[in-house]
Amino acid sequence: MAAPPARADADPSPTSPPTARDPPGRQAEKSETACEDRSNAESLDRLLPPVGTGHSPRKRTTSQCKSEPPLLRTSKRTIYTAGRPPWYNEHGTQSKEAFAIGLGGGSASGKTTVARMIIEALDVPWVVLLSMDSFYKVLTEQQQEQAAHNNFNFDHPDAFDFDLIISTLKKLKQGKSVKVPVYDFTTHSRKRDWKTLYGANVIIFEGIMAFADKTLLEGLVPVSPCRLLASSRSLAHRLHQLLDMKIFVDTDSDIRLVRRLRRDISERGRDIEGVIKQYNKFVKPSFDQYIQPTMRLADIVVPRGSGNTVAIDLIVQHVHSQLEERKLRWDMAALASAHQCHPLPQTLSVLKSTPQVRGMHTIIRDKETSRDEFIFYSKRLMRLLIEHALSFLPFQDCVVRTPQGQDYAGKCYAGKQITGVSILRAGETMEPALRAVCKDVRIGTILIQTNQLTGEPELHYLRLPKDISDDHVILMDCTVSTGAAAMMAVRVLLDHDVPEDKIFLLSLLMAEMGVHSVAYAFPRVRIITTAVDKRVNDLFRIIPGIGNFGDRYFGTDAVPDGSDEEEVAYTG
Repeated sequence: MAAPPARADADPSPTSPPTARDPPGRQAEKSETACEDRSNAESLDRLLPPVGTGHSPRKRTTSQCKSEPPLLRTSKRTIYTAGRPPWYNEHGTQSKEAFAIGLGGGSASGKTTVARMIIEALDVPWVVLLSMDSFYKVLTEQQQEQAAHNNFNFDHPDAFDFDLIISTLKKLKQGKSVKVPVYDFTTHSRKRDWKTLYGANVIIFEGIMAFADKTLLEGLVPVSPCRLLASSRSLAHRLHQLLDMKIFVDTDSDIRLVRRLRRDISERGRDIEGVIKQYNKFVKPSFDQYIQPTMRLADIVVPRGSGNTVAIDLIVQHVHSQLEERKLRWDMAALASAHQCHPLPQTLSVLKSTPQVRGMHTIIRDKETSRDEFIFYSKRLMRLLIEHALSFLPFQDCVVRTPQGQDYAGKCYAGKQITGVSILRAGETMEPALRAVCKDVRIGTILIQTNQLTGEPELHYLRLPKDISDDHVILMDCTVSTGAAAMMAVRVLLDHDVPEDKIFLLSLLMAEMGVHSVAYAFPRVRIITTAVDKRVNDLFRIIPGIGNFGDRYFGTDAVPDGSDEEEVAYTG
């Protein structure tokens, strides 16, 4: 899954391998120590109570494992842990915020196991699991030296970047994309490449201080429950307010210590003496002073962690009821009726219907047209469409010197770069035409598919060039009927900081319904097409239409009911 197992404790340093400077006797001593530690780890396994799930421990060196796909497969379904939910109504805005769960508890209390059990039991398709481990601050040279000798406290509030945590959660709750740091526990630093996550139906944020802001924790010492509650009410703990449900995983301290010993010895190559030293010096005092008091802020306390299946079932029932209240559907009827009888928007530009253009439309709309002719004339229309679209790019005056030694007052492109983004699969057929007229153009792709149970568009794949926010983006899809897929694709570009007025939506054929929907939701997006059909039928297919463009172009089997591809695969 997208987020790795919880690491809400001091950051150990792995034992270094023998070097040339180690004498043979020292190497043998290291080998014997390692064997002894492994033996101790095996003996510790017998002290642990049975765990609710059978997942084996996984090694981890970074806070976000980039080699693992962002999904969790359960016995019932595949859960996407870094995907976008269909949360945009006919106005292109988010209906309601995500349901955010804070999952706190001591080091090795089983927070990640509980989070995984909740995710599996919820059985919803889009979940974000965000680990507090990703938000450790970058250490200075002096702090790195302390960490190398187990003398740095990773369980103190100052070790975390709370400002980044809060801004990240706010964006996720709003359905926006975020970039999450990838923390390398070996070098105690953030990697250059950050991981991109999207909002979801449910956000689970887990960590040792998951629902307590730094302002609440700084200088906090064990106090009476009444005084602590009064303090929590009076302080503006921003993180506390971002969470809809706060769960504290309460596990016996002896069990947590044994788990730390087993993990650090077997997975991180440390010795028992170092683990116990670190636990007594930092982990236990920090738990008593900073973590345990936040239990009183929790809505639900889960004793025994993942072994308490009754508590987890109750949590899941409550979250289900909250999701039912926030139920979001892509309302096709609302899309269809929102702008009936309205004039076409000024942001729409339709290629002039010359006899040549109309003749090509006649050929590609004819159901008797062969595949070869369909491809040939579709490509011609795509080329004309893209050439027409380029005329809307910003140009500035410039003067060049001709070979005859004369000045010529002309125009040159005033932007930084042009990027094409195709909505798979039909949109990718427009890429060759774009490359033919735009030298060195960058290309990105988006895959949006319809949930057949809800009729909602869902983002399943995304690949965009870096620094796309500085570019003019040509968004390509061959047909647009309802506008649902196009609206979601525009939302993705906006979430990647592409200005709305730099987005150009290109399509060979659009329905008036789709034009109105996109234009109303995003009034500064330029919409460019070769033709606009007036109607869609009860199944939201363009009438008279062009048929299933993808099947006709690629020669694949048509959908049994003969529907347009983008309505079935992309709800477009």
